[in-house]
Amino acid sequence: MSDDTDTDGLTVGQVATRLGVTVRALHHWDEIGLARPSLRTAAGYRLYTAGDLERLHRIVVYREIGLGLDRIRAVLDHSTADVPGALRAQRTQVAERIDRLQHLSAGLDRMIDAHERGLLLTTEQQAELFGPRWNPDWPVEARRRYGDTPQWRQYAERSAARGPQEWQAVADAVADLDRALGEAMDAGVTPGSPRAHQLVDRHREVFASYFPLTRQMQVCLARRYAADPEFAAHYDGVRPGLAAWFRRIVDASARAHGIDPDTATWQ
Repeated sequence: MSDDTDTDGLTVGQVATRLGVTVRALHHWDEIGLARPSLRTAAGYRLYTAGDLERLHRIVVYREIGLGLDRIRAVLDHSTADVPGALRAQRTQVAERIDRLQHLSAGLDRMIDAHERGLLLTTEQQAELFGPRWNPDWPVEARRRYGDTPQWRQYAERSAARGPQEWQAVADAVADLDRALGEAMDAGVTPGSPRAHQLVDRHREVFASYFPLTRQMQVCLARRYAADPEFAAHYDGVRPGLAAWFRRIVDASARAHGIDPDTATWQ
């Protein structure tokens, strides 16, 4: 039996199977006049001929490369249609889409790295930005401690969007705050004073470059600054005793806002 005989009188289900499309799509193309079956059975059921199948093949190809149904109709039905021009225009759109997807892929790679590493900077860049007291193992330790928390996810999302220049601005803000804290301690600023409260609020504002910090979380963080040898060494390197002094002004600020620092939790 010839190919033409094989493909004359095919039902919608048979055509859907051959072309890898849905019966619903074939019904839709029939309804809008894009590809109608040419034959009918005695009972009124429509059947597709070999010519119908050829047209459907072309529709499937054009649809797969992204042409809309109206554009496909114009290409198939108008003898004067600029088919190469239509395909070139579609190729341009595909190239633009590929470019967008490549940018998206690169962004996803950075986001994955940020969630896994925290800081997307080399060891040399970290030392240059954050100074000789910076320990490049701190982001790894933070990932181990806080990797399953919402705060780590917020930090990672911010980190993924930052390059060396953005991190330089963060490092400058932290250094300015450290200097202000050291100068305030030298000047005898007492816990609970307006100036001390301002510095505590400033710390929360600067820390927001990593993730939003509640007052209870700030109490927990100040507690760790004083207790953890590496954090304490950083602050005491700015001014001896600064880590303990900073904890005291944070505790006093927390009490002024109705928070008991002895029972504060990370929330």
